[in-house]
Amino acid sequence: MPELRSLTRQEVAKHSVEGDCWIIIDSEVYDVSKFADMHPGGAKLLIEFGGKDVTEDFYGLHRQEVLVKYAPKLRIGAISGESAKIKIDQAGDISKVPYAEPSHLMGFRSPYFKETHIAFRKHLRSIYTEILPEAILAEDAGKHPTPAMYRQLGEEGVLASQVGPGPWLKGLKLPGGVKPEEFDYFHELIAHQETGRLGVPAFSDGISSGYTIGLPPIMNFGTPALKAKIIPEVLLGKKRICLAITEPYAGSDVASIRTTAKRTADGKHFIVNGVKKWITNGTFSDYFSVAVRTEKGITMLFIERDDAIETKAIKTSYSASAGTSYITFEDVKVPVENILGKEGQGFQVIMYNFNHERWYICGAVLGGTRRVIEDCFKWANQRKVFGKSLLEQPVIRNKLAGMISQLEAVESWLENITYQMCNMSYLEQSTKLAGPIALLKYQCTRVAHHVSDDACQIFGGRGITKTGMGRTVESFQRTYKFGAILGGSEEIMADLGVRQAMKQFPQDARL
Repeated sequence: MPELRSLTRQEVAKHSVEGDCWIIIDSEVYDVSKFADMHPGGAKLLIEFGGKDVTEDFYGLHRQEVLVKYAPKLRIGAISGESAKIKIDQAGDISKVPYAEPSHLMGFRSPYFKETHIAFRKHLRSIYTEILPEAILAEDAGKHPTPAMYRQLGEEGVLASQVGPGPWLKGLKLPGGVKPEEFDYFHELIAHQETGRLGVPAFSDGISSGYTIGLPPIMNFGTPALKAKIIPEVLLGKKRICLAITEPYAGSDVASIRTTAKRTADGKHFIVNGVKKWITNGTFSDYFSVAVRTEKGITMLFIERDDAIETKAIKTSYSASAGTSYITFEDVKVPVENILGKEGQGFQVIMYNFNHERWYICGAVLGGTRRVIEDCFKWANQRKVFGKSLLEQPVIRNKLAGMISQLEAVESWLENITYQMCNMSYLEQSTKLAGPIALLKYQCTRVAHHVSDDACQIFGGRGITKTGMGRTVESFQRTYKFGAILGGSEEIMADLGVRQAMKQFPQDARL
């Protein structure tokens, strides 16, 4: 890197021709002479800006990450007597943009969040900031998180932080120096929000979606031997697991699954045959928590990958980074000891984690929604149209008002339910929270729908372009529907919420 120099604007102005082209961005001077030919807009366009202050033009066309990427190679100095006015985001930073963060990080009081939660978020965000460049490339290329990255996330405690508090955390490192015994559902909520906030939906699901729902059946219903072997392997990123329930013939109607498991003559094994579809992380998972039908009814089995299991990628609205798959089980031999829970009682195993799964989807969806609103606020502030910023247009402020008010309302509901989870037994949660969580999920994905729509309008053509300024908005509008379908569709959630309320309806109530 060349030694940085103190320069004047007059000196910079002399360098404005091909082969000798300097520009100023926020008082910093960059020599783009050799970079010009690599510029996506062409060398001629870049040279037209030679010798000038292009701060406003740059931020009208590029995300700040572009500057961060190329600055070390191109920066040659700074304008004498001037200082930068634009903040360069650092790993782990809490945003100062209005409504870019939950209210407790924006100067408001909260009965829920403590310093340990803030430290946890900052550390986790810094980890994600470091892997983001690789995540963006992988998302675009359709590649899943590498084994090395997965092990890194396991060693840092990122994976363990997304399966909730419990004995499985003992002895593990967690982000922010949080002790396993003080880890609660608000820490886990933050983990899901930060994962959703990454802005690379398929890659995020490639990190977390499979084991977050595939491991709990082992944690809660596996034999001691299975727990001792599988849980540490998965949480430390050494192995990957997914949940395989949905079939081409059965989605929300779990009772209609057709995958069979028949006992061998000696009674020591099951022979599993059938197919599963839309299984997230299936293409690269080592283990599968599988719903099958035995002679006693729906049963959950733990199955290790072998040559009798074939996984094929399914092309969906988002990248192949998530490993969405079609799985074929053909005469797969599974020890009877791999039954999760009891034979014929698989439906209870499936239902046991449904509330938690739906709650975690809410956190991830709202994390992504808040990131989109932050991008919209930034863009509306810096984008100039008809001589003034978008933010000065009443119609844009109206859109932002709608987005913000919907998000803040549903996040308050999410925090309230999270508090109940921290203070209720599992039995009480099952009785009281199934309906509210279903309605919460329904409302979260409805809010995501409205925010996505308005965000696209604010960004215009950039909001439907996979790269550049609107990258996060484009990926969100293309993928937010996953949250509206996975874990229970909006229609099922809405109906479940009201049916659960009907159970509590007083028989003597009259209008």
